Amino acid sequence: MVKLAAKCILAGDPTVGKTALAQIFRSDGAHFQKSYTLTTGVDLVVKTVPVPDTGDSVELFIFDSAGKELFSEMLDKLWESPNVLCLVYDVTNEQSFNNCSKWLEKARSQAPGSYLPGVLVGNKTDLAGRRVVESSQAQAWALGQGLECFETSVKEMENYEAPFHCLAKQFLHLYREKVEVFHALV
Repeated sequence: MVKLAAKCILAGDPTVGKTALAQIFRSDGAHFQKSYTLTTGVDLVVKTVPVPDTGDSVELFIFDSAGKELFSEMLDKLWESPNVLCLVYDVTNEQSFNNCSKWLEKARSQAPGSYLPGVLVGNKTDLAGRRVVESSQAQAWALGQGLECFETSVKEMENYEAPFHCLAKQFLHLYREKVEVFHALV
């Protein structure tokens, strides 16, 4: 049984639901706040995620950062050496989806020379009548970037765990690959 720790960057534009996603995940769906204050700086959420069929688990250190801080020095320091990425956009806001490429580039620049596993999460699916980013569009972009793609409604508590479970599984897989390479060298 292995217990690993992974640094997870939660990235995306302001008001896409990053904090709500992190908080509802931490509380196992017990706690959705109707109003949030905009995150300033970074909040840290820590949660252990069991990886199914392995007996192993990954403790995710989720760095929930302010969406307006894309080019700040503080973000560079806090995002240094991430292990996994959770990129969030609002399905009712096309600009938040378009900006995902900037957030992805920023996150990948913090892990130069290494593969950064990640997920793309379309949030606010409960607002179906206002949807402007189609699932197929997000899926195609995510696939092109090597990301898994998910959709959630944090408000309706739908599918909010799946992205984090996927990240834990990706991280464990990467860890096992590195261990195999190490053993092959010895």
